[in-house]
Amino acid sequence: MTVSLLITTYNWKEALTLTLRSVFCQTILLNEIIIADDGSRDDTFEVIKLLRLETSIPILHVWHEDNGFRLTTIRNKAIAAASSQYIIQIDGDIILNKYFIQDHIELAEANCFVCGSRVKINANDSKSIFDGNNYNFGFFNQSHRSMFNSLRSKFLRGFLAHRYKNNSIAKLRGCNMAFWKKDLIEVNGYNEDLKEWGHEDSEIAYRLHFAGKKKKYLKMGGVAYHLDHTKASRDNEDFHRQTINRLIREKSIWCDNGLNKYLNGEK
Repeated sequence: MTVSLLITTYNWKEALTLTLRSVFCQTILLNEIIIADDGSRDDTFEVIKLLRLETSIPILHVWHEDNGFRLTTIRNKAIAAASSQYIIQIDGDIILNKYFIQDHIELAEANCFVCGSRVKINANDSKSIFDGNNYNFGFFNQSHRSMFNSLRSKFLRGFLAHRYKNNSIAKLRGCNMAFWKKDLIEVNGYNEDLKEWGHEDSEIAYRLHFAGKKKKYLKMGGVAYHLDHTKASRDNEDFHRQTINRLIREKSIWCDNGLNKYLNGEK
């Protein structure tokens, strides 16, 4: 199985540096890293150029012009560029436990997509990490809500994969997901009508579900530490919710404004 890691970023080179260096320390070597860049400045280009020297993993930088929040669009462009069969998706403000990729690959299964958790790092601890101070990623240093998201257990990981929150398709985190590329092509990827923040991950999960793909939950593994940041605008959230409600009523598997145009050569 070939595996690409898709990392989204926008004008936060310091966080992207931490993310990439945690990728370089993984127990399993990826086939490629794809940075889905929603219009960052040139300083992000320069950081990526330097970080390429630290790894033997090919790093592909997929960029488009900054024209507002276009997460769904840049993810589709990155998915189209992926050369691997399997795509693990994270955000560029995540620090990965060294077994993150290994745990995801362990749960990969035909006709399934995988959703993981996150451990939220508070503002003070995030600042300390950026200042170069040592941070204790251990169980007892996390908030009560995040504690159990920092644990690994092979037995519990397998036991919970088809049981934990799988009765609710929308319970997931877009910053920690994995899909087969052919399954994303089947549902036409992300819906680019969702132009701003919110629920694009739930929307694609419902379409995958209606296409017969089972949701697996990566619990007790795939540990991802999420750095604190300012929240994006929620101005268009109502429209995003209405879109999801409509597709649930119609049991849609396809979005018209999606991935296929990049597979057909559009940039």
